[in-house]
Amino acid sequence: MRIGMPLNYAGGFKETVAELADHERAGLDIVYVPEAYSFDAVSQLGFIAARTERLEIASGILQVYTRTPTLTAMTAAGLDYVSEGRFTLGIGASGPQVIEGFHGVPYDAPLGRTRELIEICRQVWRRERVQFSGKYYSIPLPEGQGTGLGKPLKLINHPVRERIPILIAAIGPKNVAMAAELAEGWEPIFYHPEKAHLVWEKPLAEGKAKRDPSLPPLDVVAAAPMAIVDDPTELLELGRPMVALYVGGMGAKGKNFYNDLARRYGYEAEAEKIQDLYLEGKKDEAAALVPADLLRAMSLIGPKSYVAERMAAFAASGVTTLNITPIAADREGRVAITETAKELAAGL
Repeated sequence: MRIGMPLNYAGGFKETVAELADHERAGLDIVYVPEAYSFDAVSQLGFIAARTERLEIASGILQVYTRTPTLTAMTAAGLDYVSEGRFTLGIGASGPQVIEGFHGVPYDAPLGRTRELIEICRQVWRRERVQFSGKYYSIPLPEGQGTGLGKPLKLINHPVRERIPILIAAIGPKNVAMAAELAEGWEPIFYHPEKAHLVWEKPLAEGKAKRDPSLPPLDVVAAAPMAIVDDPTELLELGRPMVALYVGGMGAKGKNFYNDLARRYGYEAEAEKIQDLYLEGKKDEAAALVPADLLRAMSLIGPKSYVAERMAAFAASGVTTLNITPIAADREGRVAITETAKELAAGL
């Protein structure tokens, strides 16, 4: 099992990067940089590439609607070049609130657009003259569109790799099946090791049945906060606001993917109440209703022996990369958590 770390998109980037060299020496395998509607991930990934030596870097995630497929491919090739082959292209559809509300782009056909984007990216990385006629993208523009002067081109530079790993963030059944079919990696959110199979076993099987045998085994990337403490109660409570935000506020009624996931985990009544309260502006009341057992299942917080058991549960459920968020009062404490995570992962 690899140990990764997701960065916070809300701030503290420079401070976190200042620590990365220590985490790299402690054995951290990969770092994921989000984008959301904060600073762009690409500039930050380049910054990290220049300040690390072995650490893999990944976008976590670039939204499929915000760049053309060829620009996404160029960006990935550029980041793979400056990091000397250490980049993973994490992509995802995000949601209509961000795509339409922040970028002003229609949120349509996430599955079809993702599938076509992946095919185009791999053409670019192979340095083929890009020619693609799909339902959502046509390269070059066909006759009757544009000036008519477009012609097939290939990437000028030679990429470090012609097959840069692709990671798809997905939680819906069709998206998960597509990830298992096409991508090197899959990243769900709010991963519950004991309930994951209830939600994703079937779509993963459907996708893997169509998977190209030249692809490696699917890398399953899950995330969890981690701390070694005798009593986890106080730290577990810190997770309530974020879960409430996603389950309650990331989407309208009937259009919230994270609320749907909580329901599929078996928390139908709680998900309903959390959303109602959150949309009414009662955020604290919504957070108070996040099930405690859900917070525990998605976390690595407790005595070292307990954390070891939980890491084993993640591994047994199929997780191959575990993204930890170290919780400690100082830099030395956070680096020590990374060291512990690597130690425990080595025993799985």
